[in-house]
Amino acid sequence: MRASTTMPPLQALRAFEAVGRLSSFRRAGEELLITQSAVSHHIKQLEDMLGVRLFIRRAKSIELTPEGATYLARTNEAFAIITSATYQMRRQAGRRRVRVSVLPSFAANWLVSRLSRFMREYPDIEVELEPTLRLTDFAADEVDLAIRFGAGRWQGVRAERLMNEELSPVLSPDIFGDGSRFADPADLLSETLLDSMNPFEWELWLDEAGLDHRQARVLQLTDYNIALQAALNGQGVAIGRLLLVGDHIAAGRLLRPFPLIVRSENTAYWLVIPENGRLSAAAEVFALWLKGEAGYQPQK
Repeated sequence: MRASTTMPPLQALRAFEAVGRLSSFRRAGEELLITQSAVSHHIKQLEDMLGVRLFIRRAKSIELTPEGATYLARTNEAFAIITSATYQMRRQAGRRRVRVSVLPSFAANWLVSRLSRFMREYPDIEVELEPTLRLTDFAADEVDLAIRFGAGRWQGVRAERLMNEELSPVLSPDIFGDGSRFADPADLLSETLLDSMNPFEWELWLDEAGLDHRQARVLQLTDYNIALQAALNGQGVAIGRLLLVGDHIAAGRLLRPFPLIVRSENTAYWLVIPENGRLSAAAEVFALWLKGEAGYQPQK
C-alpha cells in the first residue's frame, strides 16, 4: 500500500498526542517506549508535512502553539473515533481477547516467560500486553485488567494482591570484584545506588540495615528496567526485586553482596480491575491463571 501524501504517519500522530498531553518529549518517549530523539524526529516530520510549528521549545519546557492546540484537539477526536470503532468491531466479531496493562519491568522479567503456558492451556484466547508506567484509566485505555507494583491503594479501581516482592541489593560481578569493597552494608553509602520511580525501596532496605538513607548517593531512573540494565552494565548497585532478578542471579550476571532481605506490605504486585469488578469471560480466565502462577492467596 502506498503511503498517503495527505495522511500523516500514525507513529508521528501518536508521538504528537503524547507530547501535547504530557508537555514533555522525554515523558512521551517513556510512555511510547521509544527514545526522546525518535519523538523529536516524529514531531519534526509532522511539522514539515503540515507546514506549521506545533510546539514552542523553551530551555526547560515546551508548549503548544495555537496551531498545535487546534491540531491536538482534532487528533484526539480522530483517535477517539478509531478507538470506539475498534472496540465495536471486536465486540461484533466476538473474539476472545484480553488486553493487559502491565509495567514493562514485570512484563519483561516475569510475565512474558510464563505466557507460553497460558497459550497452551487456552489457545482460543489472545493476550495483548500494553507495557506502560502510567496508572490505568480503564475507561480511556480500553484494557481489561492491569498489573501494578506498590501498596495497592489506588482510587477508582479494585486491587487484589498477587504476591509480595523481596528486596536485596544486587550488582554486577565486575563491581563486586573480590568483595573487599562490600565488607559491610555501610559500604553501600560510598557507591552509586540505582533507583527507579519508587525511592522507598532503597529506604526500606537501608533502614532495616541500620543505615541513614539520606546519606546515600542515589541515581534515580525512570523505570526499573533501566535501573536493572544499569546494574548489569556495572554502573552502580540496584535494589533487587528478587522475583524479577532471580534469573540474572542464577546465571551469575548479578550478585547479592549481603544476605539481608527486606519484605514490606508496600512492595507487592497487584491485579487491578475496574471498580465495578466486571470482566469479560476471557479476562476472568486470564485473571484466575495469573493468580495461580503467582501463588495467590485470598486476603483475610
